[in-house]
Amino acid sequence: MNKKVADILLRKGSNITSVAPDTSVLDALRIMADQNIGSVMVMEGGRYQGMMTERDYSRKIVLQGKSSTDTKVAEIMSANLPRVTPADSVEYCMQLLSDKNIRYLPVFEHDLIIGIVSINDVVKETILSQQETISQLKDYLHSSL
Repeated sequence: MNKKVADILLRKGSNITSVAPDTSVLDALRIMADQNIGSVMVMEGGRYQGMMTERDYSRKIVLQGKSSTDTKVAEIMSANLPRVTPADSVEYCMQLLSDKNIRYLPVFEHDLIIGIVSINDVVKETILSQQETISQLKDYLHSSL
């Protein structure tokens, strides 16, 4: 039962909320609040530029005393997040998120952004996978009695 990034995207959908690099941080935060999400993709001309997360906001705006109305998303976004593909395993994602102490991974297929995987998605998929295994073991035990 080796779960893949593709399984996560199938379950949650590959909905991408994006903003332009010159969007104000405040506008991006409003979009995140409206959709109850912790990050937005930063896209320009259909191409991935980076991601702005709540952590980017708290560390690069709040702690540095910058203005969220005057600062553009491009100035604080995370542009160097590791990329994963639909074929990558959930375990690999967990390792990346843990090793790099990050919460989001952009998902790419042939240089095109197709989704996003969060630490919550990875944990949820792991729990679902364990529940399936337990269920199968119970079935096996009952059938062999």
